[in-house]
Amino acid sequence: MNDRPSTAVLDAVLERLTYVNEETGYTVARVATERGTDLLTVVGALLGAQCGESLRLRGRWSSHPRYGRQFEVDSYTTVLPATVQGIQRYLGSGLVKGIGPVFAERIVAHFGLDTLRVIEEESARLVEVPGLGPKRTAKITAAWEEQKSIKEVMVFLQGVGVSTSLAVRIYKQYGDTAVDVVTAEPYRLAADVWGIGFKTADTIARSVGIPHDSPERVKAGLAYTLSEATDDGHCYLPVPQLVTEAVKILDVPADLVSTCLDDLVGEEGVVRETLPAEAAPAGRATDGAPIEAVYLVPFHRAEQSLAGSLLRLLHGTADRMPHFGTVDWTKALAWLRARTGAELAPEQKQAVRLALTSKVAVLTGGPGCGKSFTVRSIVELAAAKQAKVTLVAPTGRAAKRLAELTGHPAATVHRLLQLRPGGDAAHDRDNPLDVDLLVVDEASMLDLVLANKLVKAVPPGAHLLLVGDVDQLPSVGAGEVLRDLLAAEAVPRVRLTRIFRQAAESGVVTNAHRINAGRPPLFDRMTDFFLFACDDTEATAALTVDVAYDRIPAKFGLDPRRDVQVLTPMHRGPAGAGALNTLLQQRLTPAREGQPERRMGGRVFRVGDKVTQIRNNYDKGQAGVFNGTVGVVVALSTEEQTLTVRTDEDETIEYDFDELDELTHAYAVTIHRSQGSEYPAVVVPLTTSAWMMLQRNLLYTAVTRARKLVVLVGSRRALAAAVRTVGAGRRHTALTHRLAGPQPRIR
Repeated sequence: MNDRPSTAVLDAVLERLTYVNEETGYTVARVATERGTDLLTVVGALLGAQCGESLRLRGRWSSHPRYGRQFEVDSYTTVLPATVQGIQRYLGSGLVKGIGPVFAERIVAHFGLDTLRVIEEESARLVEVPGLGPKRTAKITAAWEEQKSIKEVMVFLQGVGVSTSLAVRIYKQYGDTAVDVVTAEPYRLAADVWGIGFKTADTIARSVGIPHDSPERVKAGLAYTLSEATDDGHCYLPVPQLVTEAVKILDVPADLVSTCLDDLVGEEGVVRETLPAEAAPAGRATDGAPIEAVYLVPFHRAEQSLAGSLLRLLHGTADRMPHFGTVDWTKALAWLRARTGAELAPEQKQAVRLALTSKVAVLTGGPGCGKSFTVRSIVELAAAKQAKVTLVAPTGRAAKRLAELTGHPAATVHRLLQLRPGGDAAHDRDNPLDVDLLVVDEASMLDLVLANKLVKAVPPGAHLLLVGDVDQLPSVGAGEVLRDLLAAEAVPRVRLTRIFRQAAESGVVTNAHRINAGRPPLFDRMTDFFLFACDDTEATAALTVDVAYDRIPAKFGLDPRRDVQVLTPMHRGPAGAGALNTLLQQRLTPAREGQPERRMGGRVFRVGDKVTQIRNNYDKGQAGVFNGTVGVVVALSTEEQTLTVRTDEDETIEYDFDELDELTHAYAVTIHRSQGSEYPAVVVPLTTSAWMMLQRNLLYTAVTRARKLVVLVGSRRALAAAVRTVGAGRRHTALTHRLAGPQPRIR
């Protein structure tokens, strides 16, 4: 006998969202119905619904032992409200661009129950409402039409398992052809629409009847497998690994995957190339056999192009700084000493000479070893000879710090290249930068694609100096450019190893080097490096918030929003960035009566929130807004449906509400996301629940983000695991190999 309650339908207005789990979509909300004055509790799949919307909920009634009677939602659709109060609430909630609470009240007072019909059929009459001129009326009409079109697409998309937020994005990508594309070419969505991967496209494809063993499905799955590999940092995958991983994802026979891979190569959807065994990264054995490597086309082109550009710079006969080939270095270094008031160490002198006489050079070393002073010395000497010097870094924070350290202007790579919509650069091989010496700081962050764009823009004869700490985490994007260059015999390099006395007195510097050497950090008598031991994961999260919000500001006078950064190994889990951001937001920017806010999925945005961009968007700002850009929310308008962020680069960026999935809170960020940034103080939760992520270079990177203070919170066992674990094998890249000799055979 089936005791499960029968399906019911509940019509209600969504009044408030009590809890939203962004990862699962599970939502707890309070709704109002026409039948009663008390709000009802609904739970279940409500991700994407907004306060003020009238919903038709399908599900069943149940009784929770603690929370009482509630409605469990299986699915929902939005409907137009039918009462004057409902219409006013709906229009005043910010769901229709251009109408806020004030105009909603005026419009409904004028048209009553006829309001929605007037907007739909006679929108020109809106000018009858006091304060509504032709301009705002036109804006409301356009917003209503778009909302209506999106709703029609949503009805279809919800039927094939697509969430509301993705439905909006699909509509914006394809407009009125959205349903046709989704029906006939669902796998296009994974390539065309940000936030939709193969798995979502595959669910849609199954709903519209595309066979499980369709060649189009298998080829899309192969492209997805390679795309996932690039997200993990690999430039290519060996054929056996690609086939094995695609079989797991697709659940089809390996021979079908191999056949479709051959077809994909023939269609030039991917590139297959034979690399010699010695091209394999360290830690990835090939038993001496050649590697059958498969690349997505853009990454293959970028790797070949970057190698070619570097070799042309290295071996070109032109030299835009020829005077340093004949300079009297004793005199030059004496002049420099008088200029800066400090003596360079022998390895620093070597680095200065190398950067000014070699067309391509790499400078690496850990904290406290004098990289910054060496760069300043190089810039001083180059500028003394009237050389055109340009300084860049991958992030706005890193560029700002580089400018402070050298006294010379610095820009981000993206701004220097003037990247345009689509990712093309204004400066490239045909329109190179006007520069004699280009210095790139935090080069460990440079991924393959960005490094290729940058080096392509360096003119013949110019000098390129890449500066970074190779022991930090590699780039978020595909490639290991700094490590690959250091492994290439053709590229000159200097590694600074001497820790200067003043730096050696810092617990942050001392412990960073101990961690990098596989030794546990010291805490006794340290005034800038602490451990708050705690074994329970949830207690660690609470203690992390307490340390960041209360204890550090009280003891050191630092601002918890501006000066303190929580860095965590993982995004998920009780001590992950997601949960910590929720806890920190409750302390720093709690909900306040009368203050506007906007929910996007499981996140709520408020004025004062610290946020970060999570994708490259070349269409925003003066020269795009890029993954990792940090800022503060300075304005939020429910009427105009916009949120405004002031970034670390002092640029004001406006987001429409349907673009807010490009932002996430940044009170706590993953250590990967913190690369290239420095903060006065960092707080790092370490728990055994993050066991797979506890690796030496992860902890080393977190510690080296701090200028003044490090506080570790959590388990001594987790700390010990992070210090002793060297990490998995290297990424699949072939840049070092390409810099060594002739180009390999392609087929």
